[in-house]
Amino acid sequence: MVKMTAQKRESSNKNSSLTELRSQGNVPGVVYGFKTETTPVTVTEIDLIKTLRESGRNGVIKLEIDGTTKNVVLSDYQMDALKGSFKHVDFLAINMSDELEVAAAVHLTGESAGEKEGGFITQPNREVNIRVKPSDIPDALEVDISKLEIGDTITVGDIRGTVSYEILDEDDFILVSATAPRTQDEIDELDAGTDENAEPEVVGSEDSKEEDKDA
Repeated sequence: MVKMTAQKRESSNKNSSLTELRSQGNVPGVVYGFKTETTPVTVTEIDLIKTLRESGRNGVIKLEIDGTTKNVVLSDYQMDALKGSFKHVDFLAINMSDELEVAAAVHLTGESAGEKEGGFITQPNREVNIRVKPSDIPDALEVDISKLEIGDTITVGDIRGTVSYEILDEDDFILVSATAPRTQDEIDELDAGTDENAEPEVVGSEDSKEEDKDA
């Protein structure tokens, strides 16, 4: 289990103090959950990135706060869209005996029969929701597509019985499909439709402000 250190901080909604924290390479956050009072904390962004690389998005982290260690998972986070840095993180303290509901990434393995015939693989849903004990959280749900032919799909119902945890999505939740390539006539028709009567698209924009989530 990956370890990380956090420091308690004074709860503050002042943007200036939060901006100063971030300018020093820190990320404000909060810890809450199992046998835990809601506690404002800070972690260094370097440690946070390193920890998430090692543990994964859903991995359990041993978080040390002023000498006390708690088992936590990353519950939520906010990113700075321009800088690509963390703005805020939420850590959920957990009971290792209780099941959690988490989102697991869907990873495709193998080369499908449909691809070998010139078809295309589409993956409309890249995550599934599962219920699992913290110690059994998978790195990803792996789906073998080697037998997937053109016109076939793989849904949650097709793989539900192949995993040891509960998948919360419905049986008809599509994970991957193999589609036939477009014919030249279809491509020509699409090109013609794009060229004729094309109108410029007007995209409106409005400024939005996102307040920092804080305890």
